[in-house]
Amino acid sequence: MRRPIESTQYANKAYRDLPKAYGFIGSMSRLGKCWDNAVAESFFGSLKQERCQWRHYQTRYEAQQDILQYIAVFYNNQRLHSYLNYKSSNQYEAEAAKSIKAA
Repeated sequence: MRRPIESTQYANKAYRDLPKAYGFIGSMSRLGKCWDNAVAESFFGSLKQERCQWRHYQTRYEAQQDILQYIAVFYNNQRLHSYLNYKSSNQYEAEAAKSIKAA
């Protein structure tokens, strides 16, 4: 029995060309290498540890709103990320946009 989403789907040319058509760079490492997921894993670890671990939400909507607030208000604006040279996500993106304009 095979999983419905096979890794070969992500390796085929049509799939890899789609992000390129929109100006994105796909990232896919070899089988058994987890490095591409490191940033996402770090984010979800932070979310669980900093926001969700000790909270008990009464409804799914309450959880969604709390997590949205965490991302929009704290994570993107205030939290310093070692991956981004100890800048907030928004600060890093603003500086990157300025450097692109200046070039």
